Amino acid sequence: MKYYLREGQLPAGLRVSATQAEYDESPLRRLRLVRALIQVGRLPVATAREVLTHVDDESLGRTVRLGAALWALPHGPSPDEDAPETAVARAHVTELLTELGWPTVLELGGLSPVHRSLVASVATLVRLGYPCDIGYLTRQARIMERAAVHDLDEIEAYDSEAEQVEKAVASAVLYEPLLMSLRRPAQSEESARRYGL
Repeated sequence: MKYYLREGQLPAGLRVSATQAEYDESPLRRLRLVRALIQVGRLPVATAREVLTHVDDESLGRTVRLGAALWALPHGPSPDEDAPETAVARAHVTELLTELGWPTVLELGGLSPVHRSLVASVATLVRLGYPCDIGYLTRQARIMERAAVHDLDEIEAYDSEAEQVEKAVASAVLYEPLLMSLRRPAQSEESARRYGL
């Protein structure tokens, strides 16, 4: 715990002597989050500190605060601007976000690491000739939209805004790998159901 205090990732407790402090539940909750970011999410300490700085920034509105914390997390690669597929992918992503009615993501465009990663992913699909037309992308995005509704419903169960943003960060670090891990066995089961063993 002293290490995380020195690194500025935990708030100081109420000092009861020169060498002791008392803590309520919030630093312990924060310690669990820090450990999850570093040990499970494999974030460098400096990145974890940046994420937590945004989590604690009460001057920001909840959406901006959440977005800033999530932007500080590692993301996929940025698109190769010299690749011809990137222009096609960027047009697909713009059309997708318009179709979905997601103006916040659309307005942020190239500023958002999530947007850049999405363009890079679609560009790779275009280059390899895999499905990424607007219909396919919309169906996939609608699945994620339902997951986002569920996530925010869960997040709202926490009392304070700081706890809500902490939960969102923990969800990104812990639940995204879980969702990917569930997709593969789901595909195996669906394959067995459709085609047998």
